[in-house]
Amino acid sequence: MNIYTTDKIRNVVLLGHGGSGKTSLAEAFAYLSGITSRLGKVTDGNTVSDYSKEEQRRKFSISASVIPIEWEGYKINVIDTPGYFDFVGEVEEAVSAAGAAIIVVNGKSGIEVGTQKAWELCEKYKLPRFIYVSNIDVDNASFRQVVEDMTNLYGKKMAPFNLPIRENEKFVGYVNVITETGNRWEGKEVVPCEVPDYNKANLQICRDTLMEAVAETSEELMDRYFSGEQFSEAEIRAALRTNVCEGSIVPMTMGSNTLCQGVYTLLDDIVKYMPSPENREVAGINMKTNEIYHADYDFAKAKSAYIWKTMVDPFIGKYSLIKVNSGVLKTDDLLYNVDRDIEEKVGKLYVMQGNKPIEVSELHAGDIGALAKLTAARTGNSLSTRATTIKFGGMDISTPYTYMRYMPKNKGDVDKLSQALQKLSHEDLTLKSVNDAENRQQLIYGMGDQHLDIVVSRLLNEYKVEVELMKPKIAYRETVKKTSDVEYKYKKQSGGHGQYGHVKMRFSPSGDLSQSYVFEQEVVGGAVPKNFFPAVEKGLQDSMDRGPLAAYPVVGVKAVLYDGSYHPVDSSEMAFKMATIQAFKKGFMEAQPVLLEPIMSLKVTVPDASTGDVMGDLNKRRGRVLGMNPLPGGKQVIEADIPMSGLLGYCTDLRSITGGRGEYAYEFSRYEQAPSDVQANEVAARAAKVAENSGE
Repeated sequence: MNIYTTDKIRNVVLLGHGGSGKTSLAEAFAYLSGITSRLGKVTDGNTVSDYSKEEQRRKFSISASVIPIEWEGYKINVIDTPGYFDFVGEVEEAVSAAGAAIIVVNGKSGIEVGTQKAWELCEKYKLPRFIYVSNIDVDNASFRQVVEDMTNLYGKKMAPFNLPIRENEKFVGYVNVITETGNRWEGKEVVPCEVPDYNKANLQICRDTLMEAVAETSEELMDRYFSGEQFSEAEIRAALRTNVCEGSIVPMTMGSNTLCQGVYTLLDDIVKYMPSPENREVAGINMKTNEIYHADYDFAKAKSAYIWKTMVDPFIGKYSLIKVNSGVLKTDDLLYNVDRDIEEKVGKLYVMQGNKPIEVSELHAGDIGALAKLTAARTGNSLSTRATTIKFGGMDISTPYTYMRYMPKNKGDVDKLSQALQKLSHEDLTLKSVNDAENRQQLIYGMGDQHLDIVVSRLLNEYKVEVELMKPKIAYRETVKKTSDVEYKYKKQSGGHGQYGHVKMRFSPSGDLSQSYVFEQEVVGGAVPKNFFPAVEKGLQDSMDRGPLAAYPVVGVKAVLYDGSYHPVDSSEMAFKMATIQAFKKGFMEAQPVLLEPIMSLKVTVPDASTGDVMGDLNKRRGRVLGMNPLPGGKQVIEADIPMSGLLGYCTDLRSITGGRGEYAYEFSRYEQAPSDVQANEVAARAAKVAENSGE
């Protein structure tokens, strides 16, 4: 592949709803630019960007992939992203590396949830964008309807650049709004034709909109526009480029990916209207001077880059996908990783074509490439030189809230599973493995049930580890509501020294659920010698991990040792510790023990139309709605308190109720007494487990 300077580079991310045609559009780009000699299909599992076995088996994208395309002397780094919400982390990584976006809309399905989410992402990252309507050759596909719906949603910035020409219900050509000319496809060739009568009225409306936008770019053009002057094509294109880069105009175009119709024009438009990296800003912190460092994709500045994605493949190894923020990276450069405090030699430079590395000699500022075998590097790390140490801001990646308990089916695979999950989490920042030691369980967090299902499948197919997912244990706690007064005498005699420990204790609520227990002693007259007090406290400490009620950790108990007795020969620390453990079991059960459940503070963002259904569902889950706050764009944030057990399966249900538009986040709030039926179930489950173990 040739070397391209910053002004000749375009970084474009494909966004849209699942199944809208992003991967097939990327495939059409690859075919037209000569990367492939035949057009791959998602259904056949032979596309450039869906290269993993999992993607080929499931027929949809799971991870973001880059396809660098050479077109008319320019390099277009096309980043294909997944459309399903469980893989939003991949989309967020891709958007952070892109300079512009193409939102793909299925001409038959029209605007879907993924279309709106893509638009919101572009707004957040201030990305210039095109709307590309795919499948326009399919029956019932309507470009006009999509234009109308997008205009209703996002205002008059929508500007159709091309209009479809149809004959006998077939898509045969397009009208170029800028040049006001008709074009037809004859085989692979495009030949001029007359603009059909049915297109003329619409063409005039679209043309007027464009001319208004052109006039608004300067006062001089505005004066000429009002005096009735015509603009030249060069003036129109220059003004439109400014508008597109600013985001004040969003071009709309259409085509058929499978027939490669309209795709050639789209590639031309990417080069003509989308910004090169030199038109965009990027800044970090110079760690030596503590000042802001404006890298701004300037090839003349010190070398710097950041890792926006990591690929870990059991067969091809590890690749760190980078975007060069300044300078020119060359083979054998030394790069300092400020986040990991390590300097590593780059070795070879690559560009990735799907999962196929292609070696290049250098990468200019603004370009996207890959580095192999950077052992310490992680996604989000900043790379620079030791002389000019630059730290760039981290990416904004969604937090995973769906979780399950997991364990390997083969107990011997524990280490193997741990290493495999570590590799997967390097690659996927929305995947987290947590060791919940308190409840003796391993938890895996992801963006949804489908995400976790794919992780399990990848562990089996790529790392040969079979994993079982189960419902997680809830982190209940136990405490007491009343006071009890108990004594226990631990006495054993078996020849020689015996064991003797005798304690009288009171147990009551301490009022502080953040601590397991509070220990006090009120012993008078040396009934229990001071040197045995630590043993009594140790007995309490050992009793806290598994409470007598249902074997959950104990909190909020006050224990007072007020009397007892000892034997000058047989008493020992061990005896007093055992006496305390038994006294605690007895005293705890006599002080009205209760189960506490974790309560989460939940925020659910939903469209106005879904608020009633969502609140009804929260009530079923024992949630208490605290209030609602309106958001711009016809949304509401519902704030509620909900038991942790009520959040199991919530992701799937919320998406179902809101048509995929709902989002939620939660954090731990406090512990509250569990309802009697929940407590009874947990106590019964504990009793059944004890009976099962004793039966063994």
